[in-house]
Amino acid sequence: MLSPGPREVLIRVSAASLNYRDLLTLQDINSNHEGLIPLSDCAGTIVDVGTEVARWKEGDRVSLNFFPDWHDGACSLAYLQRSLGGGQTNGVLSDFIVAEETSLVEITSHLTLSEAATLPCAGLTAWQALFERGALKAGETVLVQGTGGVALFGLQLAAAQGAQVIVISSSDAKLERARTLGAWQTINYCTQPEWDKVALELTDGKGMDHILELGGPETYDRSIAAIAAGGRIAQIGVLTGFASQPNILPLQFKNASINGICVGSVEHFKRLNDFLSDQQIHPVIDQVFDFDEVPAAYERMKSAVHFGKIVFDLA
Repeated sequence: MLSPGPREVLIRVSAASLNYRDLLTLQDINSNHEGLIPLSDCAGTIVDVGTEVARWKEGDRVSLNFFPDWHDGACSLAYLQRSLGGGQTNGVLSDFIVAEETSLVEITSHLTLSEAATLPCAGLTAWQALFERGALKAGETVLVQGTGGVALFGLQLAAAQGAQVIVISSSDAKLERARTLGAWQTINYCTQPEWDKVALELTDGKGMDHILELGGPETYDRSIAAIAAGGRIAQIGVLTGFASQPNILPLQFKNASINGICVGSVEHFKRLNDFLSDQQIHPVIDQVFDFDEVPAAYERMKSAVHFGKIVFDLA
């Protein structure tokens, strides 16, 4: 059994979730991740506390922040060195983990541990993009690319804030489900490949106030075309690769901007949980796997057929 240090806690992990980053880490032949524990997102219950821990007690339900050292304030590149489960640091797919008391957030009472395990990366990324950096207001428009974890959190959070959300996807079935979650409009980018022009039409030529850019090279130019004057593109994803070289000149004349988004801090995470509690939002879980089904879960992520988060039940 692990033992916590003076300012650490021991957590019994009940659930963990899978992110696209985890698939990229597994597939990275240049990364020496042999023997490291994967995954960054989990939720569990504190079973022991260090001698100097004052803010937590046994029985508290907690999640661990993606960046354990980023407590508040501006981001620092130093935080990336200890990001959980990224191929250089142990992650959370384990029965027990030890964590610093300052890296934890309390799980809101309306969420199950499986639901809470979906938040540290995908939920917090969408939150920082739209609220901390995007300052999203009711009545603004948001375009979300796809129906994965970050995308659906973006849809749910923006809709709860009173924004008008457009979701694009290649699946009509997924788009129908997106409408039940509050999507204002949907676009199938296979039948309507010039989705940027459709978005402009839907907004009477104004364009989108916010775009969650999750695609990468194959979507970036269309995102720039669809963004409104003064709008914000949140640079998040690399689903179509890493070699994006968009023409950013139109951003200058639109007075629009690109915000690079890399998850968030502990304080961001607390505010996300407060919002989820106030709005009684439940994360969308695609499928729950047991620990011995880890390869099948990775295959489901790779297939891109999932809608929402893929979760492991470790209880």
